[in-house]
Amino acid sequence: MRIAQIAPLYESVPPRLYGGTERVVSWLVEELVSQGHDVTLFASGDSLTTARLISVCPQALRLSPDSTDPLAHHINLVEQVMQERDRFDIVHFHIDYLHFPVSRSLDLAQVTTLHGRLDIPDLVPLYREFSEMPVVSISNAQREPLPWINWQGTVYHGMPENSCRPRLEAGKYLAFLGRISPEKGVDHAIEIAKKSGIPLKIAAKVDNADKDYFENHVKHLLSDNLIEFVGEIGDEAKNDFLGNALALIFPINWSEPFGIVMIESLACGLPVVAYPRGSVPEIIDDGVTGFLVNGVDEAVSALQRISTIDRAVCREQFEQRFSVSRMAQDYLKIYQRIVKQELKPISLTDGDLSWMKLEPPSNTT
Repeated sequence: MRIAQIAPLYESVPPRLYGGTERVVSWLVEELVSQGHDVTLFASGDSLTTARLISVCPQALRLSPDSTDPLAHHINLVEQVMQERDRFDIVHFHIDYLHFPVSRSLDLAQVTTLHGRLDIPDLVPLYREFSEMPVVSISNAQREPLPWINWQGTVYHGMPENSCRPRLEAGKYLAFLGRISPEKGVDHAIEIAKKSGIPLKIAAKVDNADKDYFENHVKHLLSDNLIEFVGEIGDEAKNDFLGNALALIFPINWSEPFGIVMIESLACGLPVVAYPRGSVPEIIDDGVTGFLVNGVDEAVSALQRISTIDRAVCREQFEQRFSVSRMAQDYLKIYQRIVKQELKPISLTDGDLSWMKLEPPSNTT
């Protein structure tokens, strides 16, 4: 199959450090190539891939000192894809809705994976207008704000089995991995560590948009002897960071669409203690691969029982549910259906839109 994968340009594919969507795109691209498919990747020029690479900008935009208008590069990305579209059996977009105005009017077999949050009122009129566009969710929970758009399936992220080695002996510190921002709950992770008396290592990046939050709400919390701020780490350091920990603390206070760090933890054999918001209950099996808790006190109590979680079972669950081969097969089924023009019908279920007090579309035209 001739497949085009369209990645965001903010990070390279794979990303050098933090970067969720670009990391998933890399895993998918390399697996599809290994299965014998003809794959073209549209991405930044510093990307590394066994696929054919079409470079849209020389360097990942987040790390480029010369980039001040990322939208300009993404508009150019869409144009380059459209110029090449006849070379592909299907085009798989990972850039949200940027291409919708152009690609809807073309005879193009296409699908878009939505990687971000959808509980934003501004998105409702947009998806009302583009309700025919075939899209894929990364969790069932992600769909809840917009259940009536043209969902073609849910495909959980999957990563290569050899990317992490499981560690079956429990470590002595708690791990927080990802990004410092209000919705990620690092302040709760710190409080959990302090109340439990267990050291916490924080490996996380601070985006420019979150610098004020870090300076004003987090930085002073790092002075405790139990807390170690490691900073942003890349893939090569994750296995040791997660594998040597006692548990991952994931106290999010938003509807996380997926949360790659959870499957990275399971791949390392690391149990997860998390707040059950968004996709978390779909990924973590309470009492089997970790504990779902409501608040700091429940998390502290769960850590007293963390030894009851079998780290080998965590790894087994990763292999069964979150491998890259499974992800690729799920996408290939959707590709084949779309190429054959066997799209699933658009749902007319109203769902609960009380969160934003707007009505869903009355029809699909």
